[in-house]
Amino acid sequence: MEKVKSLKDCAFTGVLVLVLITLFIPSLKVVNASPLSQGLIYNVRDYGAKGDSVTLDTKSIQAAIDDCSKQGGGTVLLPAGTYLSGTLHLKSYITLHIQSGAVLLGSTRIDDYTLNSPELVSYNDSFLKQSLIYGENLDHISIEGDGIIDGQGGAFKVTTKVKPDRYKNRPFILRLIHCRNVRVENITLQNSAMWMQHYLACENLIIRGIKVYNHCNQNNDMMDIDGCKNVVISDCIGDTDDDGLTLKSTSGQITENVTITNCILSSHCNALKCGTESHGGFKNIVISNILVKPSKDDTAIFGDPKGIGGIVLAIVDGGLLDNVNISNVRIEGTRVPLFLRLGNRARTVVPGDIPPGVGTYENVKISHVTATGADSIGCSITGLPGHPVRNVELSDITISFRGGVVDPQRLANVPENETFYPESTMFGTLPAYGFYLRHAVNISLSDIDLSCKQPDERPALLADDVKELDIDNLKAMGSENAEPLISLINTSNVYLTDSRASNSANGFVSISGEYTGPVFMYNNKMSNTRIPIMINDNVPGDVIKCLDSY
Repeated sequence: MEKVKSLKDCAFTGVLVLVLITLFIPSLKVVNASPLSQGLIYNVRDYGAKGDSVTLDTKSIQAAIDDCSKQGGGTVLLPAGTYLSGTLHLKSYITLHIQSGAVLLGSTRIDDYTLNSPELVSYNDSFLKQSLIYGENLDHISIEGDGIIDGQGGAFKVTTKVKPDRYKNRPFILRLIHCRNVRVENITLQNSAMWMQHYLACENLIIRGIKVYNHCNQNNDMMDIDGCKNVVISDCIGDTDDDGLTLKSTSGQITENVTITNCILSSHCNALKCGTESHGGFKNIVISNILVKPSKDDTAIFGDPKGIGGIVLAIVDGGLLDNVNISNVRIEGTRVPLFLRLGNRARTVVPGDIPPGVGTYENVKISHVTATGADSIGCSITGLPGHPVRNVELSDITISFRGGVVDPQRLANVPENETFYPESTMFGTLPAYGFYLRHAVNISLSDIDLSCKQPDERPALLADDVKELDIDNLKAMGSENAEPLISLINTSNVYLTDSRASNSANGFVSISGEYTGPVFMYNNKMSNTRIPIMINDNVPGDVIKCLDSY
């Protein structure tokens, strides 16, 4: 009994102490603002920050960050106000909380930004050295709140077209390098002088509920995930002049284990993009539930007001692309909805290094995509001679193109452009209004619906040097005057089933090239075509197998 009484006395004493603390030390607060920060709040105004948009508050905000770090971490709070600042260096176990009504405003003086040269070498290090918020080799950091970070990037004018000088002295808003357990949530980011946010070789990265508007300078990307591992991006809204949600690999490290979902993207360039820099490459990428819509800004600094590309997957600097799954995407108005490219620009991480070999490109699934207002260029899946794109599945794809191209023969000789920058406009107008396939192995297209707003004399689909091509349930507008619905050139082991022209057409399929065949056809509707099958003289006579169509 005495022991029980003692426990009761202890409990009473504990409650009394908590009551006294609450009554007499009201300024002591424990923060539960985020799962990454459970400690004290450090209000930047207590460190002298004015928040008047005129006074440079860099030292005051940094002092709060440093003090928070010395105490083992917590939350650095920016309450309502406009805080002008140069470079801020984050520390581990810190949450930067920008409250509703607060703006972190980037200085327009380049001298207010420190020069940072990270330990990890990447392609951009020689010319992209400044940022408003910087962190390297940190753990458990977060940026959150309903406030705004504004870089005032329009003040940093581009004065030359010469590379790399045209990239210099234009700060990022946010650059984190080799950081772990990173969370960026709910914040609004706008007006960067360069890319908005760059995450290089970070691990366990969560970006959720942010809003980005970036239309004040060249290279105004939404976000760049670069050589990162274990990444979750969700519920974000972005409107940018340059690329939108962008996966890169500038250091040789692979960007892998990435999920992206429930985002609304607008871009004058490419809305969803893997590539441009691909030194390490991309592996295990899952993207779903994306709306790509026109930008509310109808003046383009760098790209096209309509947007250039919807979904772009490109390997051009060595590296690999493996196991990418994209589903449930709606694309409105973008010129080229789908662009898949294996090239050989062979740019090195460090100038003077040995160029990488041609990369590898395989195992891509894209499904449930609807695109309207596409240009007349056409979509493409292209590799290089001897280096094919492999194992690509497209299913449940509906695209409406502008069309209107006549005399398709003038488009027949498509250049390889092996070393070109990977842009969906790089070949010009393609010889197919829907899909142009070249140098590929094991390509599957099922439940594809293609149409044009204006009559177009090109085929809906053209395959050149493709092995193992499966086309099932293709419905497409054909031409009454010229090319058949499908053109096969030097393409082998083709399975063409349950497909048809959606209108009266001159032909259903043409077969040419001495290496074409066999072509297995079953249950295709060809009765509304004038010449269902066109076979050139150089094709073996028994190229058609199992013909059971009507």
